Amino acid sequence: MPASAPSAAVRLYGTEQIDPPLRTLRAGPLSVEFDNGALRYVRIDGIEVLRGISFLVRDENWGTFTPKIEDLDLHEDAAGFTITYRGTCADASRRLVYDARIVGKQDGSLSFVAEALPETDVLTNRTGFIVLHPIADLAGKPVKVLHEDGTERMAAFPENIDPRVPFTRIRALSHEVRPGLWATCSMEGEDAFEMEDQRNWSDASYKTYVRSLLQPWPYTLRKGEKFTQAVHLAVTGAVSPHRVSGDEQRGTVLTLGDPAGAMPAIGVGVPAEETAPAVANAELMKRLAPRLLVCQIDLRENHGRRELENYKALSELTSTGVALEIITQGTLDPYNELAPVGEAMRAVGLVPESVSVFPMQDMRSVQPDAPWPEMPGFEESYAAARRAFPGAKLGGGMAAYFTELNRKRPPAALLDYVTFTSCPSVHAADDISVMETLEAVRHLIRSTRAFVGAGKPLRIGPSQLGCRENPYGRSTTPNTDNRRACLSRIDPRQRGLFNAAWSLGYIAAAAREGIDVVTLGAPTGPFGLIHRKTDFVQPWYDVHEGAAVYPAFHVMAGLSELSGAPLVDVAVEGSNGIAVLAARKDGRIVLWVANLTAEPQAVQLADADVTSKVAILSADRFEQIAVDPAFMASAARPLTDGRLHLDAYAVARAELTV
Repeated sequence: MPASAPSAAVRLYGTEQIDPPLRTLRAGPLSVEFDNGALRYVRIDGIEVLRGISFLVRDENWGTFTPKIEDLDLHEDAAGFTITYRGTCADASRRLVYDARIVGKQDGSLSFVAEALPETDVLTNRTGFIVLHPIADLAGKPVKVLHEDGTERMAAFPENIDPRVPFTRIRALSHEVRPGLWATCSMEGEDAFEMEDQRNWSDASYKTYVRSLLQPWPYTLRKGEKFTQAVHLAVTGAVSPHRVSGDEQRGTVLTLGDPAGAMPAIGVGVPAEETAPAVANAELMKRLAPRLLVCQIDLRENHGRRELENYKALSELTSTGVALEIITQGTLDPYNELAPVGEAMRAVGLVPESVSVFPMQDMRSVQPDAPWPEMPGFEESYAAARRAFPGAKLGGGMAAYFTELNRKRPPAALLDYVTFTSCPSVHAADDISVMETLEAVRHLIRSTRAFVGAGKPLRIGPSQLGCRENPYGRSTTPNTDNRRACLSRIDPRQRGLFNAAWSLGYIAAAAREGIDVVTLGAPTGPFGLIHRKTDFVQPWYDVHEGAAVYPAFHVMAGLSELSGAPLVDVAVEGSNGIAVLAARKDGRIVLWVANLTAEPQAVQLADADVTSKVAILSADRFEQIAVDPAFMASAARPLTDGRLHLDAYAVARAELTV
């Protein structure tokens, strides 16, 4: 019996659970988006001044509670708006409630006050307000910092990503929104606030939070001890006398431009446990045709000859090179750890495209300027790798995230390339926040180039929606009920159109920065592109009979074909919710376009006279997308007017003859 048609939510997100829509509230020149107790996109005269304001409770592993919102009351009138509610953050061991009051006024001012009561002892790494400033228009721009002792100084939001906290003991931050118009955000509470450059974790913001990381954590909020915190926004200078909204949807116009470098090689990560399922899906792997298999040998898990034999089999099946990523046990004699791997590699006849090595201590986060545990230095590890794998191209950096690379920078001169990964759900896992992380990709790459040198080859990945390994806690977050969860290996959106759009956005952002290799996902499993039976729920796919792929498969296969091709610049006018990538291939221009939002968007090619055909990954074709690995070829149709209609998270591939 065939599977019943999947729901709209499963097609887009891989789960029946959906994020609730935002609600827009306005007061004079001020507009905000209300999101389950938090504020997003605080704008003045339509210009974003704050990315968000939230009152958060985080547990001892940095997991963030989703508050239960009760007694919600929203009131809007000519004077402005008022929101009140009660939030509850609780699990089996702790419970905290807070009463929130949010007020926006016609003069553009905003206040957000929270009165909190721990109803049990609450063990926490952080509880209180966070304020996010957007990176898009503020990186490198001036900011006035008021400290808690009353001193004030002019500074700048960091241009390159700061591994340390840029500002401490903060009471207010002021920046110029446009000439003559200033926004001042002030913060109140028993503890001082400080800022971190949240781009370290691929967030698109600078985050100001309560309680310094120099203080001990986790710490305990004692039962019954109330506390109050507040955030206020004030504007000075001339504002528009009428309401301006910055969130209207407008048509997007794409204009092809000049040559823009070369397309990076597209790779796929291969966890050891996914090698056999990948080989079992031989025809799909051949169609996926990645240009590199990034294969992990983890000496913490006693990996060795068997894993190497499997990687060789997959390499031969796909005619793809293997980049070995070796995590050692971090002993002070790295050669004695690496030599057996080299011997086993030669015994099975695997000749890797490259080798990179990482002591296991580097897989755990260490605060800036804190001492690292006893372990071999970069120089010792790299010398041992050169000796154990003579003639191999050597990579290094971090198998963990950019955060750790930025805090502990390798001697790039000893390496043939530098590599790192990212995870889009460290601090927030909702759809909007995850898509926002695409804004930070170029900042990650530019900041890395600033300390490794402009000429050093860079690789990024394996990255994906899910979390490979949690450097900040004891483990990744369990996710048995198909929700959106921070730092979880299982992200249901991996199976939906959401991931297809995100993957295109990620590769497009990296390609524009001239990176050499981008590796995303895995053949199968939690990070997979091809479906296999698993021990976690996969709606529709679990009951589908026969082979099937996830929508991102088509994006990765199509972009793999373009590896090394000349890129073409594309100007985007009219929207910031579109990702584009174009390259020349066989005398044509291949243009990929993704809608990064849940709202339909219209896209127009500026030169509508070009001869073109297009195929679109969209929710209404989901079942065909899943069962036809050649969908982008079989579904291609003439594009007569140069106009694309992209529904939620839809991805289009157009072939243009110019």
